[in-house]
Amino acid sequence: MDNINFHISESDKIGLVGKNGAGKSTIMKLICGLQSPTSGQIDKPNHIKIGYLPQIMEHHKGKTVMEETMTAFSAMTDLENELEEIGKELAERQDYESKEYLDLITRMNEINDVLLIEHSEPPAVQAEKTLLGLGFKDDDFGRNTETFSQGWNMRIELAKILLSRPDVLLLDEPTNHLDIESIEWFEDYLKSFRGSILLVSHDRRFLDNVTNRTIEIMVGHIHDYKVPYTKYLELRKERLQQQMAAYENQQKMIEKTEDFINKFRYKPTKSNQVQSRIKALEKLDRIEIDETDNSTLTVKFPPAPRSGDVVFKGTDLTVGYPQKVVFRNAEIEIRRGEKVALVGRNGEGKT
Repeated sequence: MDNINFHISESDKIGLVGKNGAGKSTIMKLICGLQSPTSGQIDKPNHIKIGYLPQIMEHHKGKTVMEETMTAFSAMTDLENELEEIGKELAERQDYESKEYLDLITRMNEINDVLLIEHSEPPAVQAEKTLLGLGFKDDDFGRNTETFSQGWNMRIELAKILLSRPDVLLLDEPTNHLDIESIEWFEDYLKSFRGSILLVSHDRRFLDNVTNRTIEIMVGHIHDYKVPYTKYLELRKERLQQQMAAYENQQKMIEKTEDFINKFRYKPTKSNQVQSRIKALEKLDRIEIDETDNSTLTVKFPPAPRSGDVVFKGTDLTVGYPQKVVFRNAEIEIRRGEKVALVGRNGEGKT
């Protein structure tokens, strides 16, 4: 990326789009401070609270699902401890008119205001609702995080981020490990989220339902559209068509002007006109076509031999482990030519 500029406002819900390797994840890391730009700067208010969900994260270890999720409230616990210390100090002081005493009162009021908002609902209740929304069951809460897959640990991390009440959400492919029900719950959450969102996703429907702005990264540059994804595709097509039409018209004009110059360059009677056209070309603002990435991957498969009419048939299928049966007594038949969607919650046995 080179010399890019953009600004995230308070109510922006931005879809960050571009081909793999274009720099989407890099932009998120730059905003978080996990990477530094080669040149230029990133400005953020000091008080801003950012919640960042990367594509790849470490497995949670050593806690149950609920214990790990409740760490999202560690900042509130710190505030409660600070409030308790302030209360003890105020009880011991008698310099009621001093600046230090008044500063303690001010700080106590600030903390109480924050806790009043954060404690609109008990933290454990907030955690339960969020975990259930993301697809966990009640009996999952007491299980160790190590017993869950990477995808389910990603959901725990997402729950912690949402419960921490950030001002800005940076979400890098958040729906990769979510099932349909969890995605619908997550969509509703993001629609009502009052902060800013920067979102990377290959799910067009999800982008359309959540975002109100689209930033495209193309060959190291960005194009900013104040619309959701599908509308962005339409506006992008229109912009490129208009740009190409203007470019082609200008090229025709340049060619016509150069033909005139070459034809009459050595005719004294046309010298003024020739010089006028030469100066006009020198001052002309040349229209440039935005560079686009048209690279594609071509894959060829050899012709497949014709299968039987029944491609697969399963009767009385039971799959599971000593501690858990994933499913039992399943019946399934797939016939040649059918396109089958296999759906279900994570852990139900699709794989």
